[in-house]
Amino acid sequence: MGGIPIMASEQSEPVKTICPYCGVGCGIKVQQGEEPGDVRFMPWGKAPVNEGRICIKGGAATEVVDHEDRLTEPLIREGDEFREASWEEAYDRITEEMERISETYQPDAMGFFGSSKVMNEENYLLQKLARRYGTNNIDNCTRMCHASTVWALRTSLGAGAMTNSMRDLREEADLLWIQGANPGEQHPIANSQYFRQAVLEGATVIQVDPHANKTTRSFEIEDTDRHQHLQLNPGTDIPLLNIVLKTILEKHEENPDDGWIDEEFIAERTEGFDDLKETLAEFDKEEAAEQCGIPLEEIERAAEKYAKADNAAIFTGMGMSQHACGVDNVQNEINLALITGNLGRPGTGVNPLRGQNNVQGTCDVGAMPNVLPGYQLVDDDEARESVEDVWGFEIPDEPGLTNVEISNAAGSSIHGLYIMGENPVMSEPDANEVRERFEELEFMVVQDIFMTETAEFADVILPATTWAERGGTVTNTDRRVQRMRGVDKVHENTKHDLEILMEIGSRLFGEEAFRFEDVEAVFEELRQVCPSYYGMTYELLGEEGLHWPCYEIGDEGDPFLYEDSFDTENGLGQIEGVVHQPPKEVPDDEYPLTLTTARLEEHYNTGTMSRRSPTLMRQHPENFVDVHPNDAERYDIEDGEYVTLKSRRGEITLKAQVTTDIKEGSVWTTPHFAEASANVLTNDVLDERAKIPEYKAAAAEIDVGIEPAEGAPADD
Repeated sequence: MGGIPIMASEQSEPVKTICPYCGVGCGIKVQQGEEPGDVRFMPWGKAPVNEGRICIKGGAATEVVDHEDRLTEPLIREGDEFREASWEEAYDRITEEMERISETYQPDAMGFFGSSKVMNEENYLLQKLARRYGTNNIDNCTRMCHASTVWALRTSLGAGAMTNSMRDLREEADLLWIQGANPGEQHPIANSQYFRQAVLEGATVIQVDPHANKTTRSFEIEDTDRHQHLQLNPGTDIPLLNIVLKTILEKHEENPDDGWIDEEFIAERTEGFDDLKETLAEFDKEEAAEQCGIPLEEIERAAEKYAKADNAAIFTGMGMSQHACGVDNVQNEINLALITGNLGRPGTGVNPLRGQNNVQGTCDVGAMPNVLPGYQLVDDDEARESVEDVWGFEIPDEPGLTNVEISNAAGSSIHGLYIMGENPVMSEPDANEVRERFEELEFMVVQDIFMTETAEFADVILPATTWAERGGTVTNTDRRVQRMRGVDKVHENTKHDLEILMEIGSRLFGEEAFRFEDVEAVFEELRQVCPSYYGMTYELLGEEGLHWPCYEIGDEGDPFLYEDSFDTENGLGQIEGVVHQPPKEVPDDEYPLTLTTARLEEHYNTGTMSRRSPTLMRQHPENFVDVHPNDAERYDIEDGEYVTLKSRRGEITLKAQVTTDIKEGSVWTTPHFAEASANVLTNDVLDERAKIPEYKAAAAEIDVGIEPAEGAPADD
């Protein structure tokens, strides 16, 4: 099959595309020189989201496009080694093994992993392929980041996405409540261009985070006192928000005319308010403040600022979602917004900040086990049949396994895996156990741009093209669908993800339904089965993009949601009281510290791209652990000393950084570095509903007097 056209440009002309890192959706240009591998970054001065500004990752993004580690030929495992193979041989092996697994076991013996780093069209086709194969075992790394947020927002408001746009938040919000998110580090352009700018123009910011970070420092603006950092103990977000909620309710009872809650909004647009009041009736604020490790009056002061703001916006992140009680964490944020009427207008809402460039779109197009494109439930007969009418085949009617459940079942009920652009050996919790399970698989195919830790376990490896070499669409954190455009392929024998999936689907099923003229044709089919994208076309997306929902051709898309009603069954926002659940693993005599994790500005996810960037590696060449000075004194740790950080699941060696950025009794590290990844230590216990792991709290211990590991850092 010839290469699918992906809108390659003239070599001499720069093309406008989207940064491949976080979910802000910054526009950049790339230009290809005389040689295919000479791909350079250029600023896009009038880009709609970032207005020409770019962070360190975006500026360095092209450094990995022609990296010496690029996979350039298909590989097939023979024993413990890989050998180069032709595409024909690789395709034959994949289809034979997938057919064998289906016939020997059942279609549900295969699992499929989509990717938040590839485009909407590619994830759409992968989930369609999985369902044509006969299984809903399709998921993506949103499960590791925001599954609980999606669950809570979808069930209580209607859509698992930001309720507002960054532009209206900058222009209209009087107060920014940032809880469990670190935009200064993880979404730096959104933080500097939108959030910090709002504060400079008079808005107040309340930051709730166990760790002081670049976000904290970005709001330390001279001659203002509009920044308050509530540095709570890890895992105490529900008690803190319950203090806020009860304070607001108490103040309202004392003075009903003082505007602490929005009685009209509650009466007309919500249900469940009585449940919240009942839940908080016996709630002890003093005891809860002690659990949080914050003076009660500080939390009460923050409650007043939020309640009295004209337009208050909540920003939420993985510090809230990555808990066994993640759904309840986010539900309590929704409760706060609903009782104060801070939804359905500019400058308000509950706004999850997406960590990868296409986390939102990957979910939008149905790469999840319980929903089809547009978040239509697979067990909804009417929705499923409407999609079947377009696809021409029956879709399994029961939700499949999530990616963590697929990994947990590898080698038992799961016998094969198809992984596109993901690295679960690094990204999933209890990584040593994931490795052991993957060794038990009968067959695994990985399509990627580098030899990742996961690819090392594969039987067939397919060399894909990078973000800069192809076109398609991605959806950013505030629901803006944007077009990416590519330069020519850098390595001749690599293939676009879409081209690979089309070939696999056609060989397996012999159907023209898996053949498309180009990437735009795939988007055209996506529109037919995804109601919130139906009003979009490539022409209408242009350079600005459109916010979904966009139901009809000509719609301009909605920069904010729920102006008149919520997209729930009865049109009402759902309030639900929640109670504190401590982390599933708490400190004890053997492991007396609480481990929590987060990302760095200079790195990205499992480091597959960022750790191959010389610019980014100069900033942070290795992992480290933040230790409070009092803990350092107790353990006799010197700043810069190498220590071993341990949990019940494993241990890593890394450098100690003694700092008051972290609370006493807690330690903080990152998942980016293969030789010392936090996910060797993290707990794989799941939120019962969203099935997201509890990355943000695990019991840990430190050993000192450790020599640094020899040799170069492992590739990832």
